[in-house]
Amino acid sequence: MAIVDQLNEDLKAAMRSGDKVKVGTIRGLKSMIRDKEIEKNESLSKDDEIRVLSTAAKQRREAIESYEKGGRDDLVKQEQAELEIIENYLPEQMSAAELESLVEKVIAEVGAESMRDMGKVMGKIMPQVQGKADGNQVQSIVKNKLG
Repeated sequence: MAIVDQLNEDLKAAMRSGDKVKVGTIRGLKSMIRDKEIEKNESLSKDDEIRVLSTAAKQRREAIESYEKGGRDDLVKQEQAELEIIENYLPEQMSAAELESLVEKVIAEVGAESMRDMGKVMGKIMPQVQGKADGNQVQSIVKNKLG
């Protein structure tokens, strides 16, 4: 089932149950997908939909971090609830061990030896982990391996 179809079904269920957080989050996701479709002037592929959802998840993670620094626990809880909903539609996240082995494999393929080669490694690895891992986590693993 396409992600948009799943969002529509879940939106109906959330509206019936009165889950306002889920309704608002799903409506926001649908809006982001629709905006991207309008921008591209065509329907999105599953990979494009996953990129949109990954962006939404990243925005929530950054907001959580900012709100924690500002001591806004009420907003942290709201963003965490939205992030959990978004993560239900993303592919299963890669474990740290899986990421490390993938990074090591890509470093060997590219022949990276120092931090100067980080761009080559990141450019090759990010399309492979799109939606499955956070870019900041990948970046820190690459830095550790090359540093």
